Amino acid sequence: MIQAIFFYIFAASAVVMALVVVSARNPIYSAAALIGCLLSVACIFVLQSAHLLALLQVLVYAGAIMVLVLFVLMLLNLSRDELGRRRITVRRVTGVYLVGALVTLMTIRFTKHLWAPAVSLEPGFGTIEEVGKILYTKYLLPFEMVSLLLLAAIIGAVVLTRKEKGDGR
Repeated sequence: MIQAIFFYIFAASAVVMALVVVSARNPIYSAAALIGCLLSVACIFVLQSAHLLALLQVLVYAGAIMVLVLFVLMLLNLSRDELGRRRITVRRVTGVYLVGALVTLMTIRFTKHLWAPAVSLEPGFGTIEEVGKILYTKYLLPFEMVSLLLLAAIIGAVVLTRKEKGDGR
């Protein structure tokens, strides 16, 4: 029961943070909310006994990828006029989060009889060896495609923010 409550809390947090990501006008606030969303997803992985995925989520996504995103945002060097006025306040985010938590708890209360029993996991589930076997056999092509996509995005961001020699900026 406690695990289910934490699951719904982290799920609601991930959804609220994702809404802040897409609604924030300031890209720095959006990136910070994305880090919060990724950390909430990592907590859900921990609750589901996928500790390796949680570790990778924190190290790779919330760590390395977000550092790259923030680096590109700093390269853009946007002024306050370009960013616009701040529409999201702490009060609004807290209100949305509390309403979401209330709706989640009410949903839990009224759908308690619909919950399925927990499924037992295989002994090797989530180990580094099992994940490595699957990642480098079945999912090798998508894994490499994502790395090339990230490389292209970084190169594109650098090219877009590059200053010309005659430019007075």
